[in-house]
Parts: sequence; structure tokens; C-alpha cells
Amino acid sequence: MRPYDVLIVGSGLYGSVFAHALRQIGKRCLVIDRRSHAGGNIYCTHKEGIDMHTYGAHIFHTSDKDTWDFVNSFVPFNHFINSPLAIHGNKVYNLPFNMNTFYQLWGLRDPEQVKLKIAEQVKRAGISKPHNLEEQAISLVGTDIYEVLIKGYTEKQWGRSCKELPAFIIKRLPVRFTFDNNYFDDRYQGIPIGGYNRLTEGLLQGVDLQLNRDFLAERDYFSAMADHIVYTGPIDAFYHFKFGPLAYRSLRFEEERLATDNFQGNAVVNYTEKSIPFTRILEHKHFAFGTQAHTIITREYPQAWQPGLEPYYPVNDEANNKLFAQYRHLADQETRIVFGGRLADYKYYDMHQVIASARVRVRQFIAKNYSL
Repeated sequence: MRPYDVLIVGSGLYGSVFAHALRQIGKRCLVIDRRSHAGGNIYCTHKEGIDMHTYGAHIFHTSDKDTWDFVNSFVPFNHFINSPLAIHGNKVYNLPFNMNTFYQLWGLRDPEQVKLKIAEQVKRAGISKPHNLEEQAISLVGTDIYEVLIKGYTEKQWGRSCKELPAFIIKRLPVRFTFDNNYFDDRYQGIPIGGYNRLTEGLLQGVDLQLNRDFLAERDYFSAMADHIVYTGPIDAFYHFKFGPLAYRSLRFEEERLATDNFQGNAVVNYTEKSIPFTRILEHKHFAFGTQAHTIITREYPQAWQPGLEPYYPVNDEANNKLFAQYRHLADQETRIVFGGRLADYKYYDMHQVIASARVRVRQFIAKNYSL
């Protein structure tokens, strides 16, 4: 008899939600993580009274009340609303693209005039069916917005020309003809009071956890410890890169403590000029309405991914999606292993999407393997 019913590889949101559900029905779970902390990329570092978003900004948002109630059952969330700013040259612009942005750029206050302005620019660009990110962006907001607020930022983020990037990437960006700086349209939005670690701790309460353990380096040992495995790591690494490595983009973070109570007046400020090497600056205290006499900022630098770096963003172009499909076919043949989460699914997930995916999958897993 193995010591555990389920081994969960990875203590991020997907693995933690899975572990919580299994513990609720009395199953023996072991969660392992190669990092020195639990929580995956939502992990917060607490420094001098400020909860730092260690791996970049994480703002929870959802329109699903059940998901909102679920996370709030572990920790109450504050009322933070994501309203990022963008800097280009000496000017500051509101994001997402809305009437404030259009007024700042063109001095127009009439939504109909803005629509006409965009339509004229799209017509001059001669785009009927967008084939890449550049064409998709121009078809949505015109050439001026594209040149000032999209092109440089996006090419820094992805390390490639916008003409070489798939159109779907830009479809995530909202465009509004109202004076509304709320980045998300979702009904619920906020940050856990006290930081995301409280959410992770709640999900993993009563679950055995081992840190600094690499499943891929100790595969035989850990595989023998449980009847089933939930794997949330890179799917190509699981299969020893049999078909070749999947592509990712990575990030580098540069942190600075400042002897001022307010550096930029906002939690997130994007820098859209390509000549500026970082994409944005986070001022962490503003996620929690902090009143400390000092502040801590993080500059976020995109970089090419290579082994040893964190794989943050999957490059979901045609070639990589075809490669992933080959790995997914292998995964679908597994009988004791569940694959899920951002790296195993090779898909960019928002936090609410990860949680919803894990909750659906764990219910299916329980129904299949345990008669309750």
C-alpha cells in the first residue's frame, strides 16, 4: 500500500485547489514543489509591512460568484480595482483604452468622433482581415494608439516584431468608448487582505507539503509514493522533450526600496517605449492601500526563456501549438496521471480560470476514482 492516495506536483493554484478538494473527502495527499515556498507565481514576499507580488502583479477578478465565494472562504479580499497607467515620452495615459486615453491622445471627448477617428486610420491602413498582431491592433484602435501604447511594449514583452506575432494576443485588451479606467469587466475584483500566501495556506491546510523537491529529478521515488499523480509542471519536460522544447517568454525583476511614501501614485505603470528596457513598474503598497512611510518598487524586464529561468508566458504560435498537441496526445493516454495548470496545459490562465479548471477536473477525478 502506497503512503499517499495522490501525489500533487506543484503547489500553485491548480495543485493547491486539487489538494484541498481531496483532503475534504479524506484522501491522503502529498504536495511537492521545487521552489522553497508554496503558492507558485502568486507567492508574496512580506517586506517591511508590504506584501510584494514576487512574480509580477496578480489581481484577482472573476464574474463567477461561486469562484469569488470560494476564494473568499479562505481569506477576505479587498476592493482594489486595477487601473494601470502608461507612460510614453513625457505623457501619461490611462489604460485600458477608453475615452480618457483618447482624450489624452487626441483631445476628443465625443465617442462618435473617436470612432470616426479610428475608422479613418483603419481605412488608411487598408486592413480588412487582420493576419498578425499589428494588423489586429490597428483594426481595433487605429495607428496612433498602436504606435504610442502598443507596439513598443508588445515587442519588448515578446521579443519579436508585432508583425510576427499572432493576432489573438491583442484580443485580450479591452477597448471602451466610456470614461472607465477599470481594466477588467468582471463583477468581482480584489487582492487578498494580507497577501496571496493566506489563500495558499488556507487551501493547503492539513495537507502534507515538501518544498525544494524536484519531481523530474526524483521521478521514480515520488511516483512510487501514491496511486495517482497530478502534474502541473512543464509537459514537454515530463516527456523528456521527446518532440522538442516548447517556447516561453521569461521575466527578470529588479526591486528597489525608496525612502518616500509614494513613488508613482499607482500600483501598475507601463512604459511603452521600446528604448526603455523594462515594461512596467509595480509599486506594491498600492495593491493594499498601504500607508507606510517608505515604498518598494519592482521593475519588470522581459527576457528570452532558457533552461534555468522561469517559463512565464507560453508562445502559443502555430508551431508551438502543434508541438504541444503531440505532448497532449501522450498525456491523454496516461491512466494514473492528471495534467493541469498553466505549464501542463501550455496555456495562459488568469487566476480564476486556473481555479475553475482545477475544481472541474478534481470533481471528475473524484467521481471516476472514488465512490462517495
